[in-house]
Amino acid sequence: MDRRNFIKVIGTVGACSLAKGLKAEVTEENRKEFVGVLCDTTRCIGCRSCEIACSEVNGNYVPDILNDKALERERTTSEKQWTVVNRYKTEKGDIYVKKQCMHCWQPACAAACLVNAMYKTKEGPVIWLSDRCMGCRFCMVSCPFDIPKFEYNSWNPKIQKCILCWDRFKKGKKPACVEACPVDALMFGLKRKIIEIARVRIYNHPTKYYHSIYGENEAGGCSWLYLAEVPFEQLGFRTDLGTTPFPEYTREFLYAVPVVLLAWPSMLLGLNYLMRSRKEEKTMEVKHDE
Repeated sequence: MDRRNFIKVIGTVGACSLAKGLKAEVTEENRKEFVGVLCDTTRCIGCRSCEIACSEVNGNYVPDILNDKALERERTTSEKQWTVVNRYKTEKGDIYVKKQCMHCWQPACAAACLVNAMYKTKEGPVIWLSDRCMGCRFCMVSCPFDIPKFEYNSWNPKIQKCILCWDRFKKGKKPACVEACPVDALMFGLKRKIIEIARVRIYNHPTKYYHSIYGENEAGGCSWLYLAEVPFEQLGFRTDLGTTPFPEYTREFLYAVPVVLLAWPSMLLGLNYLMRSRKEEKTMEVKHDE
């Protein structure tokens, strides 16, 4: 994008924001509601400022965006980078898409965690508690978006993923990626407010946007929402997740796990006792015959 188009984008964003009159601020009064982020891919210019801000705030690897040529290939998040930006060639040209933890309303990773180390806060962010984790990595297997990553090469390995800048949120700040975006492609606020804003944008510009909000219903709903001008499968999104929260599929299994863990040792002890009894009986019979 050249300088002229960049200025046009900024001007359009400012005008639309004033015209809509919609706000998505998080205040003390409504802090208990779920929060989220609206990512409008029609505004993203692929500058990757969000990647740098995320890494700097969380003490992770800071990419060299000028020389690493990362946009030439599709990437996923890692234990060293909690968010990445990919470029997709679509029927409407190049589109840039930010990827990070989706912070599901009913996260499969939290439901699969046996010790509640992966934790869904009442405000919405899904965080990880290191003092509880036992390293089972069930969260990695269960996540439909393939987000949690494990530090295999560390002497004290941890699960790494976006936590929606939980520490900043508790101080009343926006996520670092949202604050760093120069073109207002990211909007942080209450989930119900940003959904309303997304719907207004689609209604006011029906030919500009694909008529769907990714993350509104996928896998039961997520805290990250996406707008685009092409179908989401062209942007690397999974469109086969359905609308049922993933924990619903495994609820009966997860409820059965504690029963199995308790019953299996008891059954083994019982079998061991029976085998010993049978052996003692045979020994007594041999002695009696003698």
